[in-house]
Amino acid sequence: MGKSQKKRSMRRHNPMRVPDSHLPKGLNAASSSSSKTEAILPILQKMESLDASERKWACVAVSNLIQNDPSTRRLLQGKNVVGALITRLTDSEEEVVVEAAGALRNLCIDGGYDICGEMFNKNILAPLMTFPAKISGVLSQYLESPKSSPENARKLIYEFADSVITILWCLSETSHKALNAINQISLVPFLMSFLASRDKLPVSTVTSAAQCLYILTEDNPPAISQMRSNSAYAECLYSIIRSTPTMEEQKSEGLGMERAVTLRLLACGILRNAPPPSSTPSPVDDLEKEILLPLIEPVVASVSLAEASTAVQTLIERIASEPQIEKLSLKNTPKSDHKSTEEMELERIETKLRTVQLGLEMLTGICATLPEPEIPLEDESDEDDDDMEDAGDDDMEADDTIPGVKPNPSSPSFLPSLVQPLLALIQPTPLSFPPFTGPSPHPPTTSVISAIHICALECLNNIFLSLASSPNPVLSGDKEGGARVWDEVWKALAAVGLETGPGQERRREMWEIGVGVLWGIAIIWRGSLVPQENHVKLLMQLSDVTSDQTVRVRCIGALECLAQHPESIDANRVISTYLLSMLPIDANPSAAGIEPTIQAASALIDIYSDEGMPYDVNFRQEGYIDRLAQSVEGFRKTIKGIDRKKEGGKELRLRGEEVRDNLVAFIKYRRQLRL
Repeated sequence: MGKSQKKRSMRRHNPMRVPDSHLPKGLNAASSSSSKTEAILPILQKMESLDASERKWACVAVSNLIQNDPSTRRLLQGKNVVGALITRLTDSEEEVVVEAAGALRNLCIDGGYDICGEMFNKNILAPLMTFPAKISGVLSQYLESPKSSPENARKLIYEFADSVITILWCLSETSHKALNAINQISLVPFLMSFLASRDKLPVSTVTSAAQCLYILTEDNPPAISQMRSNSAYAECLYSIIRSTPTMEEQKSEGLGMERAVTLRLLACGILRNAPPPSSTPSPVDDLEKEILLPLIEPVVASVSLAEASTAVQTLIERIASEPQIEKLSLKNTPKSDHKSTEEMELERIETKLRTVQLGLEMLTGICATLPEPEIPLEDESDEDDDDMEDAGDDDMEADDTIPGVKPNPSSPSFLPSLVQPLLALIQPTPLSFPPFTGPSPHPPTTSVISAIHICALECLNNIFLSLASSPNPVLSGDKEGGARVWDEVWKALAAVGLETGPGQERRREMWEIGVGVLWGIAIIWRGSLVPQENHVKLLMQLSDVTSDQTVRVRCIGALECLAQHPESIDANRVISTYLLSMLPIDANPSAAGIEPTIQAASALIDIYSDEGMPYDVNFRQEGYIDRLAQSVEGFRKTIKGIDRKKEGGKELRLRGEEVRDNLVAFIKYRRQLRL
């Protein structure tokens, strides 16, 4: 099954906060789908105006136009708005530079990887690299003499710093090339200075600095080395963890307190990414056990997605019913930070949901690093054991766990307590996915809620894998509890539905991760879950239509466990017939793919390893032994063709050879029974 882990090449669960994959490609399509086409040309013209007020207006107008509007964003992108805004980062007027940075920040957040990649390719780092030193110099003066600096001047530099930091944070997630370039800036001291002065700075700016640090220290040796080189950094982070208000204290508060919780989580995450050297005094022995988990658990349990969805729907209806003030009037230059009460509440809800998402991502990482023994690698040899018929009965082992997982007595006891709140977070809401007819009524909320669903499923995947690796008679003996968990996951997947299309990528992702969760549950409660006809059909259907071999293996694994319900003889026959169809015939390879073929063979051995089971009648009456024997030669050739030099090839070859030997021994054993 494999544990879910964040990869740098695809870290964020919200690569596009306001997705546009539902839109047809091309500039003409963007023009026809945008209601603001006529406003584009004047904005781009004023971006190059000799009048600084017009250039500033144009930058602010971009931010206003793209708000929750993917078609207009795509149209502006097609007109090279990114290049125009990057040019304005070197403008002679400070306010123009600040507004250009703000517009680029919003494009990064709403547009995701594509726009970030475009910014990097258009050399945005050239002007950006000059800003940290300038920001540090100005902020130092303001912090030393706060009364001597005007409030609007301080506000301007805070906003600018936030924008620059957020752009760098987003760029660092775009590609290894961008990350390597950002590493040359040595951002750690700059970012840590915000955390050290957090009591004198806006929490939003400090949180952005922490978020950037959290991303930079994930599997990134240069940043990790910088963090570990200064003991004061760890002390600062521990201070944040201790001093930030608790969940109980922030329950009735607003956006600032939501960000405070996020900041505390991020401080934990940074310490986890870049733990201080062992020689550095630490206030805790186990960061995850003593601080991170106690913080994450209430965060994860603190939100009802259904209530959040309802609240957002009410707010957007209220906004839609209010008269809209023309935002693009040059006479009254709009303020980029002006928000109505409803917009502020939408931002607060999104911030809270993003905090839950962050907590889930950290929890996924914690569960992914729990002990998980691997298959021992034996002496490698290019010689295959072609004389498989000599394999003895003792060589046959039923594969009754996920491949590579052996009983593990050290699996943490906190895992079962997390299951129920996570199950609540995978249940879809009316805003979880865009409608099939167009974009979501509020894309940012849809983006974060669907991301929470995915994160929660990944946590469940890792939890059930860990629990399956440590058989617990008390847990597996709770058959009613197992059935409830099984039904809850199916309930969520049924609500997602099988229909897909442009803009519905998250629905497919829910199924791809969800079947892994189902497999883990089925292993723990193997033999007690009654296979439902619709469940069996759906698993087979997904296995047939997916092009991802890992997803197909997960489907086979779940079907294997369902086939072992003793009294479900008809379901056993349906599943086994399906698995047999995935095996090779004579010397011909199977069309199912190498890994699914191996898993199907292993599953059949496991299902019929006990001839005393009621469903074994299918094996005898349907002549499965002959079909298995017919597959041996093709199976041998399939395994021999695995390239050990490819990534994962060595492990796959070893697993295939083990199943091959088990298959031959199993056939010999069943024939000797003469049943």
